[in-house]
Parts: sequence; structure tokens; C-alpha cells
Amino acid sequence: MKRKSFLLLVICAFFGVQMLKAQEFNIEVSVSSAQVSGTDQRVYEALKESVMVFLNNRVWTNIKFEPMERIEGAIVINVKNKTDNFIEAELNIAIRRPTYKSGYNTPLFNYVDQDFDFEYIESQPLDFTENTYMSNLTSTLAFYAYYSLGLYFDSFGLYGGDAFFAAADKIVTAAQSADETGWKAFDSNRNRYWLNENMINGSYKSLRQFNYEYHRLGLDKMSTKQEEAKTAITNSLNLVKTIYNEKPNLYYLQILNDTKRNEWKSIYSEGTQQEKTRAVNILREIDPAHASEYEDLLSGK
Repeated sequence: MKRKSFLLLVICAFFGVQMLKAQEFNIEVSVSSAQVSGTDQRVYEALKESVMVFLNNRVWTNIKFEPMERIEGAIVINVKNKTDNFIEAELNIAIRRPTYKSGYNTPLFNYVDQDFDFEYIESQPLDFTENTYMSNLTSTLAFYAYYSLGLYFDSFGLYGGDAFFAAADKIVTAAQSADETGWKAFDSNRNRYWLNENMINGSYKSLRQFNYEYHRLGLDKMSTKQEEAKTAITNSLNLVKTIYNEKPNLYYLQILNDTKRNEWKSIYSEGTQQEKTRAVNILREIDPAHASEYEDLLSGK
């Protein structure tokens, strides 16, 4: 309870947040049906509006933000096939967070979920109950809402996202009897089950510590104490390296690399050679498939 109260004070001070009646998300939603021919576009427009209302108008936490301070992001639903009311699609989600005294928004989560098949009936409300699997559409959207909140609050306070990863875990548990894929450990080693498992598994808590130190002690200080902030950022990368050394194929490591790669390259495009060398040695180890891109930083390319 003390940690939650402290985290609320931190976020309120950061944003100037008031305890007002406002939701947490400001998510832009688009539905692409380019791969599907001969279907009624009105259905996809209705789906877009339904998803936006579900995510942006629902109250997900007991922490209230001013409308201008909602968590921003974007969702793209790429429809691959439609048969009657059943839609086969993939979901692209990107969540970002502002940095202190800066106009820069840092990416928190960029992900493509290819297990997004669901039934959608136009004009039917999107119902959701946390402990009951009602539909793949609403359970998947709610899962990513809580998962994004977990990452977001972790970035402000050490393990500040505990309650939200726990909520996401309830959704995963309720979906174990679902016919749709993406929820079970044996469906795949790269799905929603493993995304959340990597957050609630105590063996990987260093990744969540990285999220806090990188953002709160690093990026949030870049505008006022750049040298100190860069040192904190580089130190935080060692936390990722520790996990990589123990489990290099951990799913979340791939997601983290894909989300942060361009930002890391931008951060270390300037600075002393010693600073760059230290960072590059870590980055090419935790993201070996793109080692050459990091090595280019040393030659100023």
C-alpha cells in the first residue's frame, strides 16, 4: 500500500495529475481490410469505434488522470480473412510514455500479435469480466490494457506495475479453456501467456528493474542532468545483460530489443568514445542479430 501511494505521488508530480474522472488511455485505432475483398467496410468502421470506446472510455484503474495525460498509443488491426461474423486478424500495438521536461515520447511496448481471431457482431456491446472468458476480442484487448499499464507503472516506480500484471494474469487464467490460440503455454513459446509470464516470474525481475532505472533514473533526467542520466541508462542495460546471460532466448528480450533498438542507437549516437564503447559492448551482446548496427556507432556511421 505504501509503494502504491508513493507511486501515485510520483506520477501526480510528474504530470501535474489531478484526481479527476478521466480514463487512462488515449489509443488511436485503425482497421485495415486491404487483404480482404468484397466485404462491407461499415463493419470495419464499427469495429474500430467499438475498440476505441472499449479501451479509451473504460476505467481500468483507481488512479485518475487529466484527459491530456492519458497513456498514448496506437493499435492497428490487420484483417486477414472474414467469414460471416468471424474475423482472422493480427493486432499491432504500440504504447509510449512522455519523458520529464521534454517533448519526447519513449516507446514502452511495440508488438505484433498474430493470434487474434475473434467473433464480432456489429452494434453488439463489447462485454468484459476480468475473471470470466467472454470473448477473444475483449479478453485480448483487456490483456494488453493491463499489460501496458504494468509496463507504464513499472517505469515510474520499482515493480509499480505488480497489480496490473496480476490483472493480466487473471485474464490469461480465465482463457485457458478458450478454443482460440495465444493463451496457453503449449500453444507457442511466443504468445500472450509468455509475455505476462516473463513479467510475473521472479527469476526475471531484473527486466522490470531495468524498466524503472532506464526510464525514471535515465530518460527522465536527460533534459536536466544528461551525463548522470546516460550513466544510469548504461548501468540499466547491465540488468538486461544479466538476464540475457541466464536465458538468451527469453521472449520478452526480443520484444524489448525490437521496442528500444532505434532509441538506443539514438542515445549513443553522441557521447564520448569510452561511453559508446561500454554501451555497444552490452547492446551487441543482448541484441546479437543487430550487432553490426551498434558497432557503426563507434565509427560515427
